Amino acid sequence: MASIEPSPAQRTTLIKTAVNNPEPVVMINLLQFGPDGAASYQRYAKEVQPYLDSVEATVVYAGDASHVVAGDIDRPWWDAIVVVRYPSRAAFVAMVTNPGYHENAHVHRAAALESTHLIATEPWPLNQ
Repeated sequence: MASIEPSPAQRTTLIKTAVNNPEPVVMINLLQFGPDGAASYQRYAKEVQPYLDSVEATVVYAGDASHVVAGDIDRPWWDAIVVVRYPSRAAFVAMVTNPGYHENAHVHRAAALESTHLIATEPWPLNQ
C-alpha cells in the first residue's frame, strides 16, 4: 500500500535517532504525484518555506525525474525529487510536529502525493 505518512515504527525510529544525533541530516524526497499533484505540491512548497526557515533548513535541490541513466527500469516511478538539508534530525522533527505546519502546509503535500519515499541520509565527509 502506498503511503505518504511514516509508519508508527518509522516515526519511533526517527524520534529516537533525533535525540542522540545532533549532526545535519539531508532528506531525500522521491515524489509521485496524484492528479493535479504538481500544482498542489507547488502550493506546499510556498507554504512550507516559513517552517523550513524557522528550523534553518535549506532546499538543496528540487526537480523533475526525467529518465533513468543507469539501472534496470526505463522510467523512475517518482515524478520529482526534492532534497532538503536540516541542521539536525531534531530540527526536522520540530518542523513536522509544529501544528501550524500541519494546518498550513502539510495539507497541500497530502493533496499532492499519491506515494513518496522520504529517506534520511547522513552526509559523508568528502574532500577532507
